[in-house]
Amino acid sequence: MDVIIAKNENEVTECFHLISELRPHLTLDDFISKVKRMSKTTGYELVYLDDSGIKAVAGMKVSEWLHTGRYLEIEELVTDKNFRSKGYGGKLFDWIIKYAKQNDCAQIRLVSGVSREKAHKFYLDKGMIFEAKYFSLNIDKS
Repeated sequence: MDVIIAKNENEVTECFHLISELRPHLTLDDFISKVKRMSKTTGYELVYLDDSGIKAVAGMKVSEWLHTGRYLEIEELVTDKNFRSKGYGGKLFDWIIKYAKQNDCAQIRLVSGVSREKAHKFYLDKGMIFEAKYFSLNIDKS
């Protein structure tokens, strides 16, 4: 069982089937171009857990805020629906914690939709705390 940082388009493409479970609005071409762009502009990395096939995928980036310093943000975390509750998501999450420590991060953060109660339980079980409310405003581009 290995956690691998996707370094080429082939590896990114292999992650699409899982990411599309979480982000069904994306086409493969959109996904590849966004991962490439986000990698260049924000340091976004796609990581996956391989155990005779990809079982879990996460998108993440290291960033920094004035009030708390460096942090790692998990932007996506998904386990193959056929392999949930078998420890794959937990193993990937634990790898992310180690990666954050190696990159001098003081915290791990993520945003999770309000309806994803099973995911919230997973994050709480992993020791995360609910510490903020997330606000958004859609911008009319017309």
